[in-house]
Amino acid sequence: MKYIVGLPVSENSTFIDNVIKKREHIKEVYFSFGDSPSGRSALSSVSNMTPFEAEMHQATALRKLCDSEIGLNLLFNANCYGRDAQSRAFFGRVGDLVDYIAREYKLLSVTTSSPLIAKFIKDNFNGIDVRASVNMEIGTVEGISYVADYFDSFYVRREANRSLKSLLDLRRYCDEMGKEMYLLANSGCLNNCSAHIFHDNLVAHEKEISAMDNGYQFNGVCWDFLSKKDSLDIWLQNTNFIRPEDIGLYEDITPAVKLATRVNSSPSRILDAYIDRKYRGSVMELLEPNHSGVFYPSYIENSNFNKDFAKRIMTCDKNCRECGFCAQTTKDACIRLASDPSEAV
Repeated sequence: MKYIVGLPVSENSTFIDNVIKKREHIKEVYFSFGDSPSGRSALSSVSNMTPFEAEMHQATALRKLCDSEIGLNLLFNANCYGRDAQSRAFFGRVGDLVDYIAREYKLLSVTTSSPLIAKFIKDNFNGIDVRASVNMEIGTVEGISYVADYFDSFYVRREANRSLKSLLDLRRYCDEMGKEMYLLANSGCLNNCSAHIFHDNLVAHEKEISAMDNGYQFNGVCWDFLSKKDSLDIWLQNTNFIRPEDIGLYEDITPAVKLATRVNSSPSRILDAYIDRKYRGSVMELLEPNHSGVFYPSYIENSNFNKDFAKRIMTCDKNCRECGFCAQTTKDACIRLASDPSEAV
C-alpha cells in the first residue's frame, strides 16, 4: 500500500525528511499553495509567518520533495469560493498556479471539490490527474457517474470505509469506467456529521471571517457532542477511521490511501504507524481531528483492539442500537490514566 500524505501547514523539516526517507511508500504529497482557500486553515495564519515567509518555507519543502522524485497533488478543495467561483479572473489565477507548479515541481494531480475547476483543468492541462475531493461526499456508483466526465479519480466518502460491499461496488464501477478511487484512512470526523458542510464553508471563508467582530466561535459540533455523558460508549461506532493494522484489508480495493497529516502535532507518528501497520498508544492520536482531550484521562489503546475488529465492522449490518460490538470493543481497549498508578484501570 502507498500513502498520499499532507504537507504540514507549519514548517516541519523533520516530516519532510521522513517522507523522503520512506519515499517508496509514498504516492504523492498533497498541499494547498500559500493562502489560497482550501479545506484547512490558511498557511500563514497557522504558521505565524507572513504570507511571503510562509510561501518561501513551502517552496523549500516542495523543492526537496521534487528533487527526491516525489509527486505532488495540488489542492483546490475549499467548499466555497464565493463570488469568484465562476469568474474568468478566478480561472485565470487557477491556471497560472497549476502552470507554475507543473513547471517548477513534479505535479501529478489536482484535487478539487469544484466540478468547474475540474472541468477547467481537464480542458487546459494534459497529463494531470483530476481528483474529486473527499469533501464532495461521493459514496455511491450514482455519485461517481454524475461527475464522471469531470474527474479521473475520486476520494470516497469517509463513511464507506467500513462497508465492504459499498467499496467493492465502487471498485467494480471505477474499473469499468477507467477511473481510480482512493480512501481517507485517518479521519476523526463523526459519521454523517450534520454540520460538516457548514464547517467546511466557514473554513473556506476563514480569512474574511477572522476580520469581523464575531459573536461566536465554531470549532465543530463534535466537541460538544462528545463532551456529553457516556459519549465514549458510542464514539467508535460513529467513526470511520481505518487502523494501521487493518490496511491490508484494503489493498485489493485501492492502490493508495490518504493520511491527514497537515495539522496533526506529530505527522511522522501517523506516517510511521501506517507504514509499519501497527501502533501502540491512543488511537485518537492518529486521527484528525484528534478528540483525545474530550475523554482525558481515559484513552482508547489501539493495540488493545480485537484483531478481527475491521473484518467484523466491514461486513456487519450497522444495527448499532442492538449490536453492542463497538461499545464492548471500546470498553476492552479503554485505559484510564491516574496520578496514582494503583488507581489506573
